[in-house]
Amino acid sequence: MTPLLKRREFLIQSSRAGIACCAVLMGASRLAHGNSMPLKAGEPIDPKSLNYCGYKCPADCTFLLASQKNDPELKKKAYEQWKIKEKYNVDFDPEKIYCFGCKNREKPEGLVLTNCTVRQCVISKNLDCCVECRDLDGCKKELWDQFPDFKKIVVEMQKQYFTQQAG
Repeated sequence: MTPLLKRREFLIQSSRAGIACCAVLMGASRLAHGNSMPLKAGEPIDPKSLNYCGYKCPADCTFLLASQKNDPELKKKAYEQWKIKEKYNVDFDPEKIYCFGCKNREKPEGLVLTNCTVRQCVISKNLDCCVECRDLDGCKKELWDQFPDFKKIVVEMQKQYFTQQAG
């Protein structure tokens, strides 16, 4: 059983990195979940098409699918993958665990969204994505502390974005 637990922990952490990082993987080139996450040379960066942090959620995101289907089993899986109990000290309740995407203004905001400091900051600055923010490189939000490699990717996306804006 121990190998399974280690494998499970690895998968959970990997999922968290990809999802919670709803920012990182958007930039590199196909970093997460086997979905295309653009940052190919010369490909334009469109802040409106990205989440506030720069990530683009994969179409097969467990949390999004669980919420859309209102599936308690999938919600439980997402709850565990995202370590909701550990991060927010909230017991599992399928009525409280949901995510419809951070820019979906037609649906209610779930626990993860309401606690995302990057999202709050970008909204407060009236931007579409943090790649537009001149303070990104020095930003000390929790997301960047948890996922420094993702931040590097987003900073690179920002450089490409500013280059395309200047050109």
